[in-house]
Amino acid sequence: MNQIQIIYTGGTIGMMTDPKTRALKPINFEQIMENVPELERLNCKIKVHSFEQIIDSSNMNPRIWCELADLIHDNYESVDGFVILHGSDTMAFTSSALSFMLENLAKPVIFTGSQLPISAVRTDAKENLMTAIEIAKAKKNDRARVPEVCIYFDYKLFRGNRAFKYNSSKFEAFRSPNYPILAESGVHLKFSINDIRQPVEGPLRVHRRLESDVAVLKLYPGISPKVVETILSADVRGIVMETFGAGNTTTDKWFTDMLKHAINSGKVIVDISQCKVGTVELGRYETSKELKDMGVANGYDMTYEAAITKMMFLLAQYEDPMIIKEMMETDMRGELTVS
Repeated sequence: MNQIQIIYTGGTIGMMTDPKTRALKPINFEQIMENVPELERLNCKIKVHSFEQIIDSSNMNPRIWCELADLIHDNYESVDGFVILHGSDTMAFTSSALSFMLENLAKPVIFTGSQLPISAVRTDAKENLMTAIEIAKAKKNDRARVPEVCIYFDYKLFRGNRAFKYNSSKFEAFRSPNYPILAESGVHLKFSINDIRQPVEGPLRVHRRLESDVAVLKLYPGISPKVVETILSADVRGIVMETFGAGNTTTDKWFTDMLKHAINSGKVIVDISQCKVGTVELGRYETSKELKDMGVANGYDMTYEAAITKMMFLLAQYEDPMIIKEMMETDMRGELTVS
């Protein structure tokens, strides 16, 4: 019989309305189980690890990502898959980070949560939890159907480093416009076989080092030299630059000179688009040709969440900015499509 490890970090899924204050408060996993008696009918054994302090996902940070990676490492050989209950607000950051931290992953790591507490009458929590477990234990020819870090929400399974939260008021909280969904839940679970990454041979390697000092430069028309200089001169080695359209920026000399100075001083700048659909194409327009020539890294179609966490990961692994730039432009875990 399959065995699934559930890791309960917190989030809306584990909330209940206090009858006195009417405010939402966290509950323990035993209370979650009481609200989902159907769990006992699943054909698998369930191990549960609850965080001692249940957290709101707004308080998620790299230290907790490392704790999650250690839990997966410590239980990896004894279970068939993992389901991580997590608040939806920062779920895409955590799933992206874990995708880079877990090298040679051959078992499912499925993040899920809900928009309504599990105790609510119209909750989406039960379906999300039940199906996430079904996906985590799904096998074909004794191999995991989805050996990836994923997000399951509202009948759809997304690659974890391709999804982002786009809606706070609908059950359909996540989207992945630049990559197909990996599975869809209906009467049957339908897996998109050709879109699922297959594991690389070798033992699981867990990378526990992350460097969280990453700056973000989000452009807007009229951005001033003072603002740009403040960000580019920050004491960081990596900068995620959110640009217009297919990777375009202003061509004002003061701006390009500041970028060149930052790159020449050893900083890595990666260009991702503010658009949610499409990809960065450095050099396609005159407004981005100079960026390519000066050494700005092409972020292609990476999400903001993937770009941030990948930069954190690479800064901790390498000192050479040229290697980091090259790796930012390389598809490591299915996070980008090189055009």
